[in-house]
Amino acid sequence: MSTASTPVNWLQAVGQRLRSLMDREPGGENVPVRDWVSTSAGQPTRVLGLDLTLIWVVLVLMGLGLLMVYSASIAMPDNPRFARYLPTHFLVRHIVAIAFGLVAALVTVQVPVSNWERWAPWMFVTALVLLVAVLVPGVGKVVYGARRWLPLGVMNFQPSELAKFGIAMYAASYMMRKMDVKENFFQAVWPMAVALGVVGVLLLAEPDMGAFMVIAAIAMGILFLGGVNGRMFFLIVAVLMGAFVLMITLSDFRRERIFAYLNPWDDKYAQGKAYQLTHSLIALGRGEWFGQGLGSSVEKLHYLPEAHTDFLLAVIGEELGFVGVAVVIVGFFWLSRRLFHIGRQAIALDRVFAGLYAQGIGIWMGGQAFINMGVNLGALPTKGLTLPLMSFGGSAILMNCVALAVVLRIDIENRQLMRGGRA
Repeated sequence: MSTASTPVNWLQAVGQRLRSLMDREPGGENVPVRDWVSTSAGQPTRVLGLDLTLIWVVLVLMGLGLLMVYSASIAMPDNPRFARYLPTHFLVRHIVAIAFGLVAALVTVQVPVSNWERWAPWMFVTALVLLVAVLVPGVGKVVYGARRWLPLGVMNFQPSELAKFGIAMYAASYMMRKMDVKENFFQAVWPMAVALGVVGVLLLAEPDMGAFMVIAAIAMGILFLGGVNGRMFFLIVAVLMGAFVLMITLSDFRRERIFAYLNPWDDKYAQGKAYQLTHSLIALGRGEWFGQGLGSSVEKLHYLPEAHTDFLLAVIGEELGFVGVAVVIVGFFWLSRRLFHIGRQAIALDRVFAGLYAQGIGIWMGGQAFINMGVNLGALPTKGLTLPLMSFGGSAILMNCVALAVVLRIDIENRQLMRGGRA
């Protein structure tokens, strides 16, 4: 694959032509742009620079997630482990997380993309520092044998969520800086592979293999979309797959999970490693087409562990049926497709960093949703991954909102450029 024939370079050429036609008036001056609203005489005021459909889809997913988190967690105080909690405990915490996320998104969308481009390496370094800090005894919080959280008082922050955001920023910045050497394996790929390897070691020490899979997918996707030689890309994929196979082979715990996934109804696994999977499948089976009704799930009554986090989709399926699950799937499909479209549009306008970052977030949202849904449906082995924007988890909601706010800013600047202004 030659450099000239990559999708990025082709879109850049189209973008340069597009900008030459639209950037200036006949007199040579830049066209003035109203950034947020139109105020034409006699016409109602309307928003110009915002993708309202994108915003509404995100808010609907978050709203449905809030409703289902409440439904899935309302009976948890009946469990002796949560006896001191109110029935609204997780609901209130989820509302606070969403509020923090929306405020952070409102602040983030004001920041020009050029600033994020400059900060990209530092965001990645910050994520690495926090991934190291969470492993320090007495600093990181241990839950169910995994050390993944930093207690911050109002919430527990999970550095792996910041690492997903940071790797998307860093990979996009890296590929933009390495455009001229991306045909050379060692110059173009090796440094990025080392960075990904360091993140992988830190995440597997927690352990959090699910987060590492998502981060690897984001990094590899951006490398591919950035135009890395096809043979090099498939070589990296082969090495990465080999590493995953080796980790599973050398770990009795992970190997048992694979066996349980392959035969969840076996007596050996049904009450052990496949316990969550079997009860998730029972919940989805009970839902049939239209569900048992909101709040009528039986599996959430202490049969299905982590129903409000990793297995929220199973509760949706049981209470809202196939229709509810289909709405969630369509929502995430539309969201991922829209993020990729914004990325392609940015690259066409010669904004490579912005375009690759937006597509990386599309991989994050779509890929993590796909893995979570696959786990709930029994199509993939069980992993500790939440459903983006919907599952209970403060740091996940916060970083999802921040990541999407940066993409929204990219879209705003794209629209400004296409109206003849400056980003």
